[in-house]
Amino acid sequence: MWIAVGSLAAWLWLLLCQGFFWRTDIRLPSYDREPESWPPVCVVVPARDEAAVLSASLPTLLAQDYPRRAEVFLLDDGSSDGTGELARELARQHGGLPLTVDSPGEPPAGWTGKLWALRHGIGLARARDPEFLLLTDADIAHAPDSLRELVSAARGGGFDAVSLMARLRVESVWERFVVPAFVYFFAQLYPFRRIGRKGTRTAAAAGGCVLLRTEAAERARIPDAIRHAVIDDVALARAVKGSGGHIWLGLAERVDSVRPYPRLHDLWRMVSRSAYAQLRHSPPLLLTTVAGLALVYLVPPVALAAGLATGTTAAAVYGGLAWLVMAGTYAPMLRYYGQPLWLAPLLPFTAFLYLLMTVDSAVQHYRGRGAAWKGRTYARPEAAADEG
Repeated sequence: MWIAVGSLAAWLWLLLCQGFFWRTDIRLPSYDREPESWPPVCVVVPARDEAAVLSASLPTLLAQDYPRRAEVFLLDDGSSDGTGELARELARQHGGLPLTVDSPGEPPAGWTGKLWALRHGIGLARARDPEFLLLTDADIAHAPDSLRELVSAARGGGFDAVSLMARLRVESVWERFVVPAFVYFFAQLYPFRRIGRKGTRTAAAAGGCVLLRTEAAERARIPDAIRHAVIDDVALARAVKGSGGHIWLGLAERVDSVRPYPRLHDLWRMVSRSAYAQLRHSPPLLLTTVAGLALVYLVPPVALAAGLATGTTAAAVYGGLAWLVMAGTYAPMLRYYGQPLWLAPLLPFTAFLYLLMTVDSAVQHYRGRGAAWKGRTYARPEAAADEG
């Protein structure tokens, strides 16, 4: 009974005191007045073996309706599937913004591949003297006015970094179970309302879509200061905010990821590749996280079932109330993703999957595999500790 009381207390605290993380109304701010003059922008796209998704994403960047000079730099990071050649062919077919395709070469020791590619792309872009850099992943499709709205929000709000959590694909059965929960858990760790407030320590970004003021990037030494980061978006936001920058993060409405995750194995890899890095490769933090997930997400249904089975009314009531609060906070995210609300009570099952993914991430780390992405493995615990 007392464990169920603890779980309910945790949920009441999360409901009221964790930045209202469960609300989904943090959207890109709009301003009645457009900028008097639109600044030049460069778009930097790191890409490694992205031929499968590039046809659905790159044309949307080239088709941006932007009133001033803008161009796209795609960095082909050692692809083996013809990513660079496909990008050039898409530019020939669709036209639009100028496209430069270049290769950054193999990353030196101490650099993750994506950030090395970003460094090369930002170097090329700075020769054009842009006021803003749009850092976006190769699987992100943008609405035609996406760049215009991002710049308008950054200028109007005085932000140094504006980031949108792209709407991930939810079509397969496992995507419906795992993807909305992924964004829900992210918002629970990094409440969006706190990120946008000056003077708070909470900082995060969504690496798929970050509009970054060039001056702020130079001040924060992006990407050199975070060259070892596996979770590069959070590290970028911390560096910008830590150098005095004003940042903002919210949910996207017309910026979408086209990358499919049809199998549980695909989603498992997405989470487990960096989960232990998020915990700074710390066994005490891992144990605390596992215990926290169990208390917050697993205890409510277990307490309800055990209470009903044993006639312990108090345990059943407290467990049921905690489960009800949990499902209620999850419902807005399901609505945002257009999913049925009957998935809300199944969140403990999804949380258990995430618990297993986190443990598996630690197991892979201690087997010497480290965080892996696109055929590269990053096994530098000291770097992750620096990032934290």
